[in-house]
Amino acid sequence: MNKKFIWPAAVLVALLGLTGFIAIKQMADVKADLTLPQGFSATIVADSLGGVRHIAVTSRGDVYVKMGSTRKTNGKGIIFLSDTNHDGRLDKKLLFGDYVGTGIKIKDHYLYASSNSAVYRYKLNDKDEVINTENPETIVQGLADHRQDNAKPLTFDEQGNLYVTIGSWSDACREKGSAVGIPGCPLLDSAGGIWKFKANKLNQSFGDGVKFATGIKNAVGLAYNPGSKSVFATNHGRSFDKQSGPFFTPQMNAQLPAEAIYELKQGTNAGWPFTYYDQNLKKAMLSPEYGGDGAKPGDSKYTDPTVAFPGHLAPNDMLFYTGNMFPKRYKNGAFVAFHGRSSNPVKGYFVAFVPFVNGKLSSNWEVFADNFTGSPDLEHPTGPMKYRPMGLSQGADGALYVSDDLKGAIFKIAYK
Repeated sequence: MNKKFIWPAAVLVALLGLTGFIAIKQMADVKADLTLPQGFSATIVADSLGGVRHIAVTSRGDVYVKMGSTRKTNGKGIIFLSDTNHDGRLDKKLLFGDYVGTGIKIKDHYLYASSNSAVYRYKLNDKDEVINTENPETIVQGLADHRQDNAKPLTFDEQGNLYVTIGSWSDACREKGSAVGIPGCPLLDSAGGIWKFKANKLNQSFGDGVKFATGIKNAVGLAYNPGSKSVFATNHGRSFDKQSGPFFTPQMNAQLPAEAIYELKQGTNAGWPFTYYDQNLKKAMLSPEYGGDGAKPGDSKYTDPTVAFPGHLAPNDMLFYTGNMFPKRYKNGAFVAFHGRSSNPVKGYFVAFVPFVNGKLSSNWEVFADNFTGSPDLEHPTGPMKYRPMGLSQGADGALYVSDDLKGAIFKIAYK
């Protein structure tokens, strides 16, 4: 622990004696020392939960948390955090769900949650509480899970469709030990894209889904924009290695390829693994495994990203803001949580905002919430990293919630 870190622990836990429930004693000082635009403030509403992934906030301000690790949760993969005394602090939690994963959303009085190979749902009561934690309904199962880039984020449109990411476990779709890409990349038949299922149909298999978008290596952020009535995805770009050719020096590897947001329509093809997007040249380039040398452009048939960020920032969630608490300029814009670090410029571990202008996302983005690490100078940090943004959710009051996957904290950002 960094001795310069003066925040007290945000939560202490004590067993209540009721199976699955834990009381959380909140400390008095829960203010979060984040860097935010003028008028915004942040508090820590829960802390030290463990391997937190995505989150979903209920109409009453309670929070469902999907866990990627169960080391601190006795094997349970979902936490329900409840504010029992209505003071804005999450003082009690219920653990359930015997599976780890990433995706979690509330839709039409159901809680949807994903493992790394399936999507389940739980019926909610009028307080947005799960009625039966022991018997979830299976919506879809049999999705590819090869233990690498295997998260299954999810979102919904307004026509009853469920969208699920199936990421690729291969960086470049090549045989092990080879520098040449496999022709046609057969992995794209079952990974490297977004698949569409019916949100209300039980016991679907992978074969019941429709490939909605392809050529996206691993979209951990997935969101529906009601303003444009389209699905958007944040892509984790591939990496390069010593087999990628002389152009791809360590310096270039540290910068490329761009992390990106894609606006998706049925049949969108973003080009992976045949191309990668170079944010400096502002165009898609041919991948080295398929004949690229850093100068050859990719095929124009592939879709360019809507927004391109510096490489290796690792966008892990995206949310389109529909609330009324924040100033008008934030309406329908996208918040993006980054839990990685870029080298040019040296930035990372922040939440960005992308404005929505004239019916589409702007290519200009800005840092919205920063200093999660507790060290403003990432090149010369003063101590251990404190927090790292992971998931996003919007409260009924319009506040923005941000989860942290380093310690397991949840931040609430409000505007006055």
